[in-house]
Amino acid sequence: MINKKWRKALQPKNLVLATVLAVAGVSAVAQNLPDLGLTSGDPWNADLYYENHTAFRDKAGLSKFRNTLQSEMSKNLNDGWRFRGILRGSYDGVYDLNKNQYGEGAGGAVNNMNNAGMPTFVYGQALTAGATPAQAAAAAAAAPTVTPYGSSILTQSVVAGALGLTNNTFSNGTSAGYANTGLQLLGSGWHGAGGTGLSFATPVRPCNVDSRGCMDFGGYGNLTKNELAFPEFNDRLDFIREAYVTKTINMDAGQSTFLKVGRQQVVWGRTDLFRVLDVINPVDYSRNNIYDELQDIRIPMFIAQAEYRMGASENMQDRNLSVVWNFDRFRPNNLGQGGTPNSILDAGNFFRAMSNCWTNGCSVGGFGMAGSVGGLSTNFGPGQIGLNKVDLPNWSLSNTQLGMKFEGITKEGLSFSVNGLTYRSQLPSLRGMQTAGSNNPFTGNSYNFLGRPGVDPLMNGAYIPLFEMVYPRVNLIGGSMDAQIESIGAALRLEGAYTRGEEFANTLKPELYSKNPVWRSVIGLDRPTFVPFISTERTVLFSGQLFYQHIFNHESAQAPWGMTGMPDWKDNAIATLLMKAFLMNDRVSPEIIFARDFRAQANVIAPAVEWIYTDNLKLKFGANVKFGHEQSNWGWSSAHASNPLNPFTGSTLSGSVASLTDMGLGGVEPLGRFRAGPIGTAFGQNEIYATLRYKF
Repeated sequence: MINKKWRKALQPKNLVLATVLAVAGVSAVAQNLPDLGLTSGDPWNADLYYENHTAFRDKAGLSKFRNTLQSEMSKNLNDGWRFRGILRGSYDGVYDLNKNQYGEGAGGAVNNMNNAGMPTFVYGQALTAGATPAQAAAAAAAAPTVTPYGSSILTQSVVAGALGLTNNTFSNGTSAGYANTGLQLLGSGWHGAGGTGLSFATPVRPCNVDSRGCMDFGGYGNLTKNELAFPEFNDRLDFIREAYVTKTINMDAGQSTFLKVGRQQVVWGRTDLFRVLDVINPVDYSRNNIYDELQDIRIPMFIAQAEYRMGASENMQDRNLSVVWNFDRFRPNNLGQGGTPNSILDAGNFFRAMSNCWTNGCSVGGFGMAGSVGGLSTNFGPGQIGLNKVDLPNWSLSNTQLGMKFEGITKEGLSFSVNGLTYRSQLPSLRGMQTAGSNNPFTGNSYNFLGRPGVDPLMNGAYIPLFEMVYPRVNLIGGSMDAQIESIGAALRLEGAYTRGEEFANTLKPELYSKNPVWRSVIGLDRPTFVPFISTERTVLFSGQLFYQHIFNHESAQAPWGMTGMPDWKDNAIATLLMKAFLMNDRVSPEIIFARDFRAQANVIAPAVEWIYTDNLKLKFGANVKFGHEQSNWGWSSAHASNPLNPFTGSTLSGSVASLTDMGLGGVEPLGRFRAGPIGTAFGQNEIYATLRYKF
């Protein structure tokens, strides 16, 4: 959280001033810092940059107005040590300038899906208390297809008799925590408000305006408007992008040891856009999804590196062995907060919706009594479903991360590396929590949902959409290689990694997740080529990459209600192609990037033009447009498709009330986001943008 001094500075009238003082002031002072007995008298080297990034999004309007000041400084110290630091502060004015979309006025009232009509009987008893069969049938015929949030047909008065939902007190308008305001339907930003599956409502206003669903997921998820607008000013001191010292210790026979200690980025990968080996630092995807350079969105960590430079051998031109110890407190990827412009996989909205359900209660569309076109909207009280716990690893020696890498260059010029790393996953896993038994919030007794004592073997312990978030330990081994292919005038890049310990959603497991080994690899080819109609003097760079992922022991099955098991694809590939030209003495560089997620059938095209107006001023204009087959390829069974609340979640089409058939529960939400991927979940976020970068 921001301390009182910064909180006062971050009032709207002082927003830009605070950033200037924090970055520009330090940069200016660095020019005149005294030696303090630490240096050999060399001066400080300091540069100051300003950048503005303005973006407009289809239907949303202004989606970014980020102003960034960055200072880069370095200085030689005594005894061969050298210091380098980068300070960065940014202010994104979108939360003030487009507050009805992303600020204090975001969201509104929403309706939940209620497509099955009112069921008439459960175990031969009318759900509506005291209703005759004729009255129940009339209610079914008159049931609406949507209901306002908080006003679902299945409320406590209807459900309590059949299920014993003793804590189902949620109702619309009874307090600010339950109000049908400031909400968006989960996923409506990328697949629309319709579709099959479940529907959740996400609070989308900053957490100082609306605290519903706000929870710390690891440095994000519970941020106020000022903390969103000034992302670097927090208790992790993110405005310090780099602050490290280096030294080379010369040894016998031309060998040396290189040391680097402090806050830094460690780059292991040889690829762009997606990461395979480059997983030591977490990434801030809330800054601009996957469309900023990795060097700008990696989150620096306190790391110690030692590199033993062995030099040449009989068969090698060069050899290096390095050890990397990330001793900082654990930090996950920033996936974006519910309601912010950038939330990769729509994860921030999903997490906030589930957290709100646990804390305040919520309406869930399509949950109960599924029919051929969906299910009934259902009200749940606090503490019944949702995300109730985030297990963020505390600092301990066992929670630090350790890696080793051997690099070499063969006599033939082939560069390669062999890498090993043990670390905490930077992506969260959602584990289903068992609700049957004495702690069951639905029944409050030792009976399971089928009404019999103990845990029913058919239900495998009866899990429902009730989760805890964890960050499991992962072990990685992999390598990379660079080679020049002279016959075609191209450079080849290869990278691969095998991991154990990663966890994936899996609705065939009673705990709703499974641990699976994963293989990821990428092949890249870079070739400068003359394209006469573009330029007869300079080549055009063609850079292509093909990313591949395979999940071992993958599980999936076809059920009457749709596909179940692991929504992540067993095998998937994403291809990218960059074409970049250099014109007008390299002052103007037009480019275009194509990307395709083959299994999600999602595409993006990103044209841009970079113009170096002067040596100190650089402009860039561009766009990114996403397109493909919306929803048709993303459906998956929901976490309650195993009918844990029989007969409430059982199908009205089932031949037996005790059947596990759940016709109609498959759909895009909530698990379709894992099939849509980072490109598919950005549908509806087409943007045009302009950036300006000036060096003082």
